[in-house]
Amino acid sequence: MLDLAYIREHAEEVKRGAQRKHINVDIDRLLDLDNQRRSFLREVESLRAQKNSASTRIAQLQGEEKKRAIANMKDAAAREKTLSADLKQVEEALELLMLAVPTPPAEDVPDGVDGTDSKPIRTWGMPAQFSFTPLDHVELAEKLDLMDIPRGTKVSGARSYYLKNEGALLHWAVCRFALDHLVRKGFTPMAVPVLVKREAMVGTGYFPGGEDQAYKIPEDDLYLIGTAEVSLCAFHQDEILGEEELPKHYAGYSSCFRREAGTYGKDTRGIYRIHQFDKVEQVIICKNDIQTSIDAQEFIQANAEEIVQALDLPYRVVVVAAGDMGQGQVKKYDIETWMPSRGGYGETHSCSRFYEFQARRLNLRYRAKSGEVKYCHTLNNTAIASPRILIPILENYQRADGSVAVPQALRPYLGGMEVIVPKNPRFS
Repeated sequence: MLDLAYIREHAEEVKRGAQRKHINVDIDRLLDLDNQRRSFLREVESLRAQKNSASTRIAQLQGEEKKRAIANMKDAAAREKTLSADLKQVEEALELLMLAVPTPPAEDVPDGVDGTDSKPIRTWGMPAQFSFTPLDHVELAEKLDLMDIPRGTKVSGARSYYLKNEGALLHWAVCRFALDHLVRKGFTPMAVPVLVKREAMVGTGYFPGGEDQAYKIPEDDLYLIGTAEVSLCAFHQDEILGEEELPKHYAGYSSCFRREAGTYGKDTRGIYRIHQFDKVEQVIICKNDIQTSIDAQEFIQANAEEIVQALDLPYRVVVVAAGDMGQGQVKKYDIETWMPSRGGYGETHSCSRFYEFQARRLNLRYRAKSGEVKYCHTLNNTAIASPRILIPILENYQRADGSVAVPQALRPYLGGMEVIVPKNPRFS
């Protein structure tokens, strides 16, 4: 959520930001409601002052003068009640519009509407070259008995799966490897709630507007998170931190759930786009300073790249186009890792900065050294998301005999295992 005073003072900038993000929001209507709210508020406060003054004066009056004063006070009370009802309606309408206003994207964010408009800024590693016809991750997983999609579909419906044998071990290994990497960087490891209240979803900007992507538990009015970002950012909801406590570095591990509504027929083969996955998420809560936020985004982006480099997976980094970013994001990087079966790069990581967009919604503040209370800035980044990351691991590390080498960085997490072979006797 943006500061209402900022919207008043920078209305054209906010309109342009919404246009760049292709988000339809009526800023003129918002400003009109704000004017109505302030007008109603002034009149309500004036009437309340009149009532308070009249109450004191009436006690000193007598006869007809007292009757007239009482009648006038009743009229003022009735008028106040009507205006208060009008004020409430205007405030509710204004709140809904405020929740729809996007943060303007940074000036160095490219314009565009989808992934084809993202701007590549660097690459790392060389895509795998094979002397044989490579298999995709589904064929490899079937041959090595790492995964069972048909039974996942039987039990849980489309886009579901079982991970088995070394597939499950590899999944846990990449998550633990990423978490350990962040702990070494000073992040606080967190196992977070996966069921949250609506306030947490609204606070992080996923609601309103993203309800069709979330799984809801109606009996308890709770929602399954699509990322640990929700639980981590809401951890300090309605709190005032001390500036000396900042920045907070959190590494949250959780299962994540997404309905993927509206993506039917897209990336349906295998485990690229699924309903349930595990993720290690970086979240930073820092002071309200633009350069501090920029530096923090580069820091968590570098952490994610270090993880992919340690796995020796070729990738590229793109700056996501304005129209392909979320409502609150100021700038977003994606890491796209080389996936041979796609003949190109597929998104595996995202890194976003929000400034105070989420903190305002969450009422997440800090007391500066000057004594002033300010809203924090928040940032988040995918350290690893699995099983999607297993796609490039299996496909890039496959061998001509159908086996798959284990990345060097993951071997300590798999008891020193160096290669996954068909019908491994350890799991027969």
